Amino acid sequence: MQLDDDDFELFGLPRRFEQDAAALDARWRTLLAESHPDRFISAGAQAQRLAMQWSVRINEAHRRLKDPMSRAAYLCELNGAPIHAEDNTAMPSAFLMQQMEWRESLDDAQTLSEVETLASAVSAHRERTLRELRVLLDEQHNHTAAAQQVRALMFVERFASDVDHRLEALEP
Repeated sequence: MQLDDDDFELFGLPRRFEQDAAALDARWRTLLAESHPDRFISAGAQAQRLAMQWSVRINEAHRRLKDPMSRAAYLCELNGAPIHAEDNTAMPSAFLMQQMEWRESLDDAQTLSEVETLASAVSAHRERTLRELRVLLDEQHNHTAAAQQVRALMFVERFASDVDHRLEALEP
């Protein structure tokens, strides 16, 4: 293993969107145990610093691989289709219309039930998008289309957070 290995190499996993969460977590615990700085106390300060770098690297990789959206974005970037979310916000008109309808629904929602219904619709949309990402990345290897889906999913996640805040405000 090298510090500059990609996350999948580091964890000994295939470069795929679909991952076994239990296997990922088990490998993470194993890698952390192997690289824990306390194991290198007798080896000196330099070995401990290197172990600390490894621990940080392992934790960053685990965080990125564990989260489906981060994993998808990472796969896109590894395959030459960077997300560029900060400067590429172009979205299909149907998606933008859906976003506008959701925003209006959230603004108009007066009851907990209405917001819960919207939260359910947003969650279902997110799950569909994640399934589409799996197909685009693992079966079709269409990283450019997947990058656009990731950007759209980022909007959905942001809106879902707004819905969650509204739910919190309405709950007794």
